Amino acid sequence: MTTTKTNLFTDIEKIIKTLNPESITDERRIILQPLIDFIQNKVNDQQPIRINFICTHNSRRSHLSQVWAQTMAYYFQIKNMHCYSGGTESTALFPMAAETLRNAGFKIEQITENENPVYSIKYADNEHPIIGFSKKLDAEFNPKSEFAAIMTCSQADGGCPFIAGAEKRIPITFNDPKAFDNTPQQTEKYHERSMQIATELLYVFSQINL
Repeated sequence: MTTTKTNLFTDIEKIIKTLNPESITDERRIILQPLIDFIQNKVNDQQPIRINFICTHNSRRSHLSQVWAQTMAYYFQIKNMHCYSGGTESTALFPMAAETLRNAGFKIEQITENENPVYSIKYADNEHPIIGFSKKLDAEFNPKSEFAAIMTCSQADGGCPFIAGAEKRIPITFNDPKAFDNTPQQTEKYHERSMQIATELLYVFSQINL
């Protein structure tokens, strides 16, 4: 599908235009197809689309996925898209994950000061910010039914064979950039993972026929 003019922040739009979905392997495309099907069915039925990205600590991959999915939905003008994230336990949004998004052009403001701070994450001036903080997958902030649960890490995927209320459970796992925390490669590896997630979600949403 093609996009129309959006009001995405310029730096984010520039990054999106550099992404290459052709680099996605056939194996990964097969893994991504159930998410495409879920979104397409909701679009066809004119129903709200709810996606909860789930990881163990809701600190890195699940947040990157939530933010890029909401952004790609806006980029492709897909309405009624509501993206969430959660964990099997709550910790905190890891600062390097927030910094990685900031480096990609998102406007991020920390709005609370505590062990699990809340962030406002904006991708466009006139769109509601994404509210980023660590929470359990069944927290009151998250949907209770009619959503797809996207398992973004193998530990959560293996540890949660059943997600209460999920209409669909889809494993789309990513390697954890946490392995590079406090190393010279940290910034590079967080950027690499963010760009992989962005590229794959660009592919997913580009397949949706409105």
